[in-house]
Amino acid sequence: MLDLIIKNCTLPDGRTNIDIGVAQGRITAVEPALKAEAGQVIDAAGQLVSSPFVDAHFHMDSTLSFGLPRVNQSGTLLEGIALWGELKPLLTQEALVERALAYCDWAVARGLLAIRSHVDVCDPRLLATEALLHVREKVKPYLDLQLVAFPQDGVLRAPGAMDNLKRALDMGVDVVGGIPHFERTMQDGAESVRILCELAAERGLRVDMHCDESDDPLSRHIETLAYHTQRLGLHGRVTGSHLTSMHSMDNYYVSKLIPLMREAGVAAIANPLINITLQGRHDTYPKRRGMTRVPELLAAGVPVAFGHDCVMDPWYSLGSGDMLEVAHMGLHVAQMTGQDAMRACFEAVTTTPAKILGLDETGIAVGKRADLVLLQARDPVEALRLRATRLMVLRAGQVIATTPPATATLNLPGRPGQVSFQTPARSRMPAAWRPSR
Repeated sequence: MLDLIIKNCTLPDGRTNIDIGVAQGRITAVEPALKAEAGQVIDAAGQLVSSPFVDAHFHMDSTLSFGLPRVNQSGTLLEGIALWGELKPLLTQEALVERALAYCDWAVARGLLAIRSHVDVCDPRLLATEALLHVREKVKPYLDLQLVAFPQDGVLRAPGAMDNLKRALDMGVDVVGGIPHFERTMQDGAESVRILCELAAERGLRVDMHCDESDDPLSRHIETLAYHTQRLGLHGRVTGSHLTSMHSMDNYYVSKLIPLMREAGVAAIANPLINITLQGRHDTYPKRRGMTRVPELLAAGVPVAFGHDCVMDPWYSLGSGDMLEVAHMGLHVAQMTGQDAMRACFEAVTTTPAKILGLDETGIAVGKRADLVLLQARDPVEALRLRATRLMVLRAGQVIATTPPATATLNLPGRPGQVSFQTPARSRMPAAWRPSR
């Protein structure tokens, strides 16, 4: 006797008419026509059932703070950093917790059940660290929140930042962060990468650095990050986030750089919504897109995930926690409109970031925790096209969010009815639409 069976599922890998059995919060079967009884049966009706969305790069300490204490008038990265500096002295733990919990509610409704959030540790009070550690425990039953100790103002540039970062790790923050391109000199940036990687190796932690978030083709800290990853044996535990300078680098240099990243096992995280918004600001025309070289990295075997980065904060006034919106932008910016490429973009917000974050519980396989999302789509490409409604979100086999199907009721002359925007099944297409043989 199972607790739950989800019948008639389509899976992201293309399998159809699959039943998923769940007992005690874990997946016990993934097979056609499952012969078992269950306390609850959900009919997916051929719709897509996916593992949950994962945001590999976010800033939860600043989320939903748009307009505090003022609006970013230029919309630029540097004004956003300056504005965050103005806001930090005004932060309270209560407000930080309230905004973060509100965002986590948004996330769950969107099927987003795991987030890696960078938390600024340059404020010696570590208010944001304490707040997000509290939020991490509060949401643990329904959302995995992984925290990165992030020295927003530079670990060498900001007074006391290294001590603050170590204190944050002592408090239980999960990952070592950095921002080498924001240090005073290129040399200081390289030195910060060395120091922080050695700290991570000493403590047995993962590394995730804001790296080369610039239009400068000579900002090459990802090379240094790959070197120290190799030197210290941190393979598979290190991530370079943003990497936007790679968009502007010489092609010959990139042909050397990407194999170095692959050899060191360094993953990459692009942030399509924010990269396309903040980069290229000094260009007239032609104007650079700014997002890193996603297709080339993937072709070389480098894991690439997409992050949301910001939602309604000093850097970005938009966003709603929808990782399908992130992937939708990513496939357009990277011109990844082939069928396999679009599926890779879907993976960049589901299975790939789960692996980068080390979320071994995630996946549609026997033994995994039954964290699942039922989407109003028949395959990953349609899910991206529609930014599909999350009909149902499950955590450990329990339904924690539902959304009615997206439909429009029409009252047209001679054609009343409803439309759901899904691709019509071939067998139901009017004869005039069918291609001739």
